[in-house]
Amino acid sequence: MRADHRGWWRVPVVVAVLLGLGGVVAWQVNDALGLSVRDVDVPAEHLTAAPPRAMAPPPAVTGIVVPEDRRARKAAEAVADAYVTRGVPAPAIGTATGAVLRVRIEPGLTGEAYRIEPAGAGLDVVAGTGGGAAAGLYAIADRVRSGGAVVADGRTTAPRLGLRLTDLGGVGLSDDPARYRTDDYSLNSDVVGDAILPGAPYVDAAAVGRIAEQFRAHVDHSLALGYNAVVIPGFLEYVTFRGLDVYPDGDRHVARAEAMAAAFGPVWRYADDLGMRVFLSTDMLALSPPLRSYVERTVGGLDTEDPRLWQVYQAGLAELFDRMPFVAGLMVRIGEGGAVYQLPGWDYTSEIAVTTPAAVRAMLRAFLAVARDTGTEVIFRSWSVGIGAVGALHTSRDAYLEVLGDLRDDRLIVSTKYSLGDFYSHLPLNDTLLVGDHRRIVEFQSRREFEGLGALPNDLGVLHQLALRRFLAGNPHVAGVWTWAQGGGPLLAGPRSLTLRVGFWELYDLNTYVTGRLAWDPDLDPALATADWARRTFSDDPATVAAIGEAMALSREAVTTGLYIGPYADKAVRALGLEPPPMMWIFEWDIPTGDSAALGTIYQVGRDRVDEAVREGDTAVRDARRMRDLVAGTDPATWRDPLLHRRFLDTLDYQVDLFTTLGAYRTTVLRHAQWLDTGSAAARDAWHAAADRYAEASAGHVRRYGDDLDLPAFNLTAADLGLERADRDEAMAWLARGLLAAILAIFAVGALSREVRRPVALRALWLGATRPWRLATAGLVPTRLDRVLVWVVPAVAVVLSRSVLTWFAAPAHLVVVLGAWLLFSLVLRSLVRPADPFVLAAAVGGLALLRTVLLLAALALRGPGHYWFDFWTDPTARSLYVTVAFAAFLGVFVVAYRALRTGMGGRAAAGRVLIAAGAPPLVLGGLVAVLGLERALTMWNDQLALLPWGLSRILGITVHLEIPAVLPAVVTAAGAAFVLAGVLIRFRSTPAVSAAR
Repeated sequence: MRADHRGWWRVPVVVAVLLGLGGVVAWQVNDALGLSVRDVDVPAEHLTAAPPRAMAPPPAVTGIVVPEDRRARKAAEAVADAYVTRGVPAPAIGTATGAVLRVRIEPGLTGEAYRIEPAGAGLDVVAGTGGGAAAGLYAIADRVRSGGAVVADGRTTAPRLGLRLTDLGGVGLSDDPARYRTDDYSLNSDVVGDAILPGAPYVDAAAVGRIAEQFRAHVDHSLALGYNAVVIPGFLEYVTFRGLDVYPDGDRHVARAEAMAAAFGPVWRYADDLGMRVFLSTDMLALSPPLRSYVERTVGGLDTEDPRLWQVYQAGLAELFDRMPFVAGLMVRIGEGGAVYQLPGWDYTSEIAVTTPAAVRAMLRAFLAVARDTGTEVIFRSWSVGIGAVGALHTSRDAYLEVLGDLRDDRLIVSTKYSLGDFYSHLPLNDTLLVGDHRRIVEFQSRREFEGLGALPNDLGVLHQLALRRFLAGNPHVAGVWTWAQGGGPLLAGPRSLTLRVGFWELYDLNTYVTGRLAWDPDLDPALATADWARRTFSDDPATVAAIGEAMALSREAVTTGLYIGPYADKAVRALGLEPPPMMWIFEWDIPTGDSAALGTIYQVGRDRVDEAVREGDTAVRDARRMRDLVAGTDPATWRDPLLHRRFLDTLDYQVDLFTTLGAYRTTVLRHAQWLDTGSAAARDAWHAAADRYAEASAGHVRRYGDDLDLPAFNLTAADLGLERADRDEAMAWLARGLLAAILAIFAVGALSREVRRPVALRALWLGATRPWRLATAGLVPTRLDRVLVWVVPAVAVVLSRSVLTWFAAPAHLVVVLGAWLLFSLVLRSLVRPADPFVLAAAVGGLALLRTVLLLAALALRGPGHYWFDFWTDPTARSLYVTVAFAAFLGVFVVAYRALRTGMGGRAAAGRVLIAAGAPPLVLGGLVAVLGLERALTMWNDQLALLPWGLSRILGITVHLEIPAVLPAVVTAAGAAFVLAGVLIRFRSTPAVSAAR
């Protein structure tokens, strides 16, 4: 006893050290999870509808005369088709009598510039090139088709932006209904997959023919909308790296690449023949197994800063331009890659490996050298993810200048999304487009992947105009646009709509049409362009066109309120160590999330504007219903195609239904979070009422659209998982209170029991929780029942409390937590001799009960939902909890060591504790390694609903959060090291004889 008294100071020192270590961990957790919010300048969109006007009659011409130029001839055909669309006879191409529309090629005009002049009863299109002549004819075709007047005033018209790219639209994409699944979030965008054969001749000629037909239609359509370049996915599949030993003799990659180039080269050349520039696109690093082996063998690995690596790709690029001399350049993306982009059945892959400024510059210098030799260009996409300057390249002006600032080359073009992030609304315009001396391209997306994937009306004309005007005013190097007519997001999980081919593609073709016209004239009134689209597509009736225009003028407010929670979306947020997107409660595409991290953060950011956020959902439904009423109020007989009338109404019915469902869900999760935060009875009642509305709305949504490929139901799995757990919060809180009261009663009995003989187990657990150093000298004489109870009571408390924490719904979490406790306890119990196992059990069990009291106190307020809500959003509460909890965690090892040391000496006790501490990470780390880290994390997260359910279905939790794949192996190795160290210490020590014995 005297020794214990003399060493009294050790206890506060140990406690202080443990709390200090807990504080360090809390500081690190806060640093990783810290929530920060700042205001941003979101562009204000003010959409209006164009006033009604009658269709202007087309010019009264009977013939079209063009020079021997394929481009001009194709444009003349577009003019003739426009006349047919208007219900009047088409002018005869080649007829030079009567009122003629004639092309005159004269010097003085360059590029695509043209003039339209009166010529007797006809018109002349005056241009200096075939491209200018075609542009003038396409402009006339558009005016005729959209009922506008063809102004022949002799003024020169030229495009404001000389490079106007589109993607491949629906070319080559599968339209097989059997392949469309709501849970297939693959991002592969390869367009040649249906034509690939596993063996010779490697390419299906019939499939190539179908793709070629689709491509010709897409090129014709894109030219008519004002575009002059197309981006086609492909690079590695067309090259053999001839002159290098990348592929050994007889390797199928060589024969396949030659067959691919021979089959698809003539297909893609069609665009070039019509004056449309062709760019191939690829991710970097692009790899095949033999290519990977070759660079590892010759270069020493995938060191992307090593010029020798890029010499290999230079050879491939030079070969590509030699095989396909019509190709104008290569577009390169470094910011995404991996299995989610891989075409099934192919061994061509990509990796995110170009991750440093030096690597980016090494790659671009190598490719630009080839471009200079071949007269081509390199388009580098600034889209990037990750850490450091390259990771911030897309959103940081400083990072942009650091990576690309000193790279000067006339053949380099940098392409950047217009928004400071991905293609979401509620984002600022991307100010990196205002810096640098490089030629710049602005990227737009017509079929907005995060806003219904084209299934919802969404007129982006005003937004795109705001962006173009800002960038053109601030950067003289802006040279073009790239409009994604179809691309972006998962094809097979979204609506079965393919441009020019399947579904209601006309709805998002609006944005391709308007953006193409804005690239020619950024001062064009977008409302007039929308009206022109309606006339071209649906009807020539002024009242019908006006009603469609009014509906589309409401579309942006409907989308930006129905799919976003404004008080959160209008802020720049950093949370959980990430910069989450402005939508976030739908993560991503069609997956309303149910996780506590996202929903808690969204609520916290807009905590003072919950009523406003709830009203937004009602506003969206109101707008959607108004849009539906406007279109339904038109006369179906005035529509050019009854099918389009039906599809428009079906789309608007779908929008009303979807926004009703999402509105109920929005209210449910916000009111639930409000209850977790405040305990308000009103919030609780509102939460339950909204949950009932959501249950009814979601069931109807799935019933109506669950099997609809054109208008698919949203994936509500994650939302339902989250709500199932939310529904249990109140019950879990009561269970936590009862369990907490039971443990406190056990402690009270143990504390008040002066007669140490009965009940000894409870007295021992009380001492273990409060003064574990007293256990060995307390004179406790346990019965057999006490020796059982001292293990069982803490075990039951730990099992029940952790089950409450997980809503009794996360066995994966219990396997890890309870498995760790079980392994530690069993190993420690097996190594306890010659120490007293009862003292050990009381020491460890008492501290386990103390940690359980801490957990239950956090759960007792409003259940696990409140526990996780505070964890994600309250740094003070999180810091206190993590500090104490981690200190208590370390305390388990301290008290175990103390209990063992009394019977066997310090070194032997330390060895045994190390062995027991190493067993859980050794076994459980090995289990996770066998399962696979991504699979294990997915299982764990699906059951706990802590992070967005969609993470693992899209890029993967490990990729998104940058968790090293070797983590399970590291944990297992660490556990093994602890066990080995413990074994060595144990067998080199001599047990001491306990005084108690």
